[in-house]
Amino acid sequence: MKTLPKQKPMYIGGQWVKREKTIDVYDPQDKNLIATVPAATKEDMLYTIEEAKEGFKIAASMPTYDRIKVLNDAASWIEKNLEEYATTIAREGSKTIKEARKEVTRCIHTLRISAEEARRINGETISFDQAQGSENRIGYYYRFPIGIIGAITPFNDPLNLVAHKVGPAIASGNAIIVKPAPVTPLSALLLAEAFEQAGLPPKVLSVITGDAGEIGDAMVTHPDIRMISFTGGLATGKAIMKKAGLKKISMELGSNSPVIILDDADLDEAVESTVSGAFWAAGQNCVGVQRIYVQEKNYDEFIDKFVSRTKRYRVGDKLSEDTDMGPLISENEAKRVEEWVQEAVYKGAKLWCGGTRKGAYYYPTVLTDVPADSRLAREEVFGPVAIIYRVADLDTAINQSNQVDFGLHAGIFTRDLNKAFHAISSLDVGGVMVNDSSDYRIDAMPFGGVKGSGIGREGVKFAIQEMTEPKVVCLKLPR
Repeated sequence: MKTLPKQKPMYIGGQWVKREKTIDVYDPQDKNLIATVPAATKEDMLYTIEEAKEGFKIAASMPTYDRIKVLNDAASWIEKNLEEYATTIAREGSKTIKEARKEVTRCIHTLRISAEEARRINGETISFDQAQGSENRIGYYYRFPIGIIGAITPFNDPLNLVAHKVGPAIASGNAIIVKPAPVTPLSALLLAEAFEQAGLPPKVLSVITGDAGEIGDAMVTHPDIRMISFTGGLATGKAIMKKAGLKKISMELGSNSPVIILDDADLDEAVESTVSGAFWAAGQNCVGVQRIYVQEKNYDEFIDKFVSRTKRYRVGDKLSEDTDMGPLISENEAKRVEEWVQEAVYKGAKLWCGGTRKGAYYYPTVLTDVPADSRLAREEVFGPVAIIYRVADLDTAINQSNQVDFGLHAGIFTRDLNKAFHAISSLDVGGVMVNDSSDYRIDAMPFGGVKGSGIGREGVKFAIQEMTEPKVVCLKLPR
């Protein structure tokens, strides 16, 4: 008799609960069924919000040292069980086991940084006597938690991008409800397990699994949800903003990241960095390298080296230590990337390598001469495709870099500080990486973009600012 996959319960108000209706979780590599999770209903979401209302009262009353301890203990639990967490990430998603271990390590850092930042949620005194007639007034402001945060998280970083919402929420005394991507819910449920083991009071954190159409709107539109923190696509982000009503919004919506390679760049370093940046997690990385602008002097040599390095990329079994890149999250996504590449080639682009699909695998692909009106040039491919352009000078590269509706990260390789700072001030993005790939990120930095790349900033300290509000206190003294 065939063994049925185990149903993983969802975590609501401190309780692990199952439902008769379930969602299947598949390994995209071989389409094997890994597990099932509950398909929550609208009523489940409404109940979860009621539980979170109590959870917020509990969280807001937790002393700072308790928040710090819970966050550090959760990080320690994950560290103790690192291989289980990494294997879960690799099996339900697209990352190789090596990439998954790095994500787990980053999650641990995110939670420990959250613990540190919990002690730094400060206000300051205000000089009320700057206003004539207020000489007998003194006061200050402090920051207080906003309430219940609704977090909607993506599939490409199913653990650490959840931690980037949960860690700051707990550090700042809020309750949080997480709705993970339906294709990768298991890592988020493991994060909830870590916080349960760490002694987080019930009802502060819930992880509810289900279809966005069934439970997403109930979360987004509910008046008791005081903030929506969303990471995902631009179209979904716009739809959420229309529905959300009067609440805080923080959104990271992707990109079409450019990297500029100038004549004085270290080409070997630039190649190694941009190849990794283009094909990490099968290109399903919001700050992944998509467009590369190479100054004329180095163009031919860069192409040769980039293509040669790309051809050595090892595609295969995600759990193998020898694999560099696994499949996309689904065969449909691989077919979409294939269609975009074929469109660009039909319009005149030159294919240097890749362009091959096998099921959910799409092999690392390099193109040149991609027309400006193709989807690859204008939109976020979210797949293992790099486009290389020849440019005459830095200003041309900057101008072309800015010709998309996104602005998350950019990179530039140069030894000239004047040129680097010119690019920094001129690129219309939220972050510029000098002599590094656009996908470089640490969890303490402010992270977010401009234009269609989103609103607000993540990164622990900056997420805490979004998740708190200042309250002014003024004391009128007797004259």
